[in-house]
Amino acid sequence: MLQMESARRSVITKEVRTVAESEDIPPEALAQRIAEGKVVVTRNPARRNVNPIGIGQGLRTKVNANIGTSPDLSDLKMEIEKAKLAVKAGADTIMDLSTAGDLDEIRRTILEAVRVPVGTVPIYQAAIEAIKREGSIVNMSEGDVLNTVEKHAKDGVDFVTVHAGIRKATVEHMKEHRRTVGIVSRGGTFLAAWMLHNNEENPLLSNYDQLLDIAKEHDLCLSLGDALRPGSIADATDEFQIDELLTIGELVERAWKNNVQVMVEGPGHIPIHEISANIQLEKTICKGAPFYVLGPLPTDIAAGYDHITGAIGGALAGLAGADFLCYVTPAEHLGLPTGEDVVEGVVVTRIAAHIADIAKLGSKASKWDMEMAEARAALNWKEQLALAINPEKATKIHNRVKSSSGACSMCGDWCVFKILGNRLVKPTERCN
Repeated sequence: MLQMESARRSVITKEVRTVAESEDIPPEALAQRIAEGKVVVTRNPARRNVNPIGIGQGLRTKVNANIGTSPDLSDLKMEIEKAKLAVKAGADTIMDLSTAGDLDEIRRTILEAVRVPVGTVPIYQAAIEAIKREGSIVNMSEGDVLNTVEKHAKDGVDFVTVHAGIRKATVEHMKEHRRTVGIVSRGGTFLAAWMLHNNEENPLLSNYDQLLDIAKEHDLCLSLGDALRPGSIADATDEFQIDELLTIGELVERAWKNNVQVMVEGPGHIPIHEISANIQLEKTICKGAPFYVLGPLPTDIAAGYDHITGAIGGALAGLAGADFLCYVTPAEHLGLPTGEDVVEGVVVTRIAAHIADIAKLGSKASKWDMEMAEARAALNWKEQLALAINPEKATKIHNRVKSSSGACSMCGDWCVFKILGNRLVKPTERCN
């Protein structure tokens, strides 16, 4: 029985119990949210060694890390190492966005290498294989698209991005009313090119019932992709983005009628004062479905620092109700990320998620901050470093210059906690 179907029948599955325990909520409350479509549990039954997670209302804000090969650098060993580094740094999920090499081998190896849920974008493989076989993306058949989704599901992929909301009429309209940077979604671009050349509707939209059948057979979570997400703040919250979101709202309800779990993907480049409105708009149109956002990035000028841009936008999006943050690395807009970029991207995005969770979850999230505050007041360096979101980096910085004072090298003997001791500090267990 499907996760959503089970929840609607008040059957508490093993996965629901696991997620409820990790989130410290009653399993019955979690099952109710799944039944309503406000939470998804990402786990393909075909995968044996995977830790299911919950994404959605009232749960910890989750973080995804993208990895994958490119035509300029296809190294499976490197991508597996990046996947493992991302998980070690705290990523909740991994997405394989590979576009070069043996795509089946890459995906299956990643699925074996990590125990977190794994997502993919099947249209990439369908399009790339069409180029190899037929000479062009536009020669891809509708069957190629659906068969690739099914192949990924059979392999054990836990969730797939499908850009089913971009319509042919919208793409035609864009030819007359162009954006600053057009379409920046790779999957959206593949589909737009196919629609314009073949004068046919988006195959993921026209065959959505078949897509739902595949999802039902494999209990596959559909992540409804934002093919028309803005790629610059100048294009944010425009008619094309909203048109796609309205279509996605309809697709969400069709999925729920079939007991298929769905989440919705969102922008993109959004100026800071529009982020909250964008989140609230999705939650209204899609009736509370989990929202999965890339960033968002509230400025376009931070090349080399877009992980910071994304963390700023992500914290605000999480506060407004976004449930799932896709990381951005320092390499965004510049090149394929290294392992170091991956770690940096995961950590700063986890910081953004935690900042949002302090507001959304209260003491469940801020307990960590309280423990850090108490360790600082006690000059308990062992505890401080262990509690840091990236203990390795914190330890390296602390040890660059040793202080004989017992404080850090910034203040030494003039450390505020040394001068006043515990005279103004709440009584806690102090450690040497």
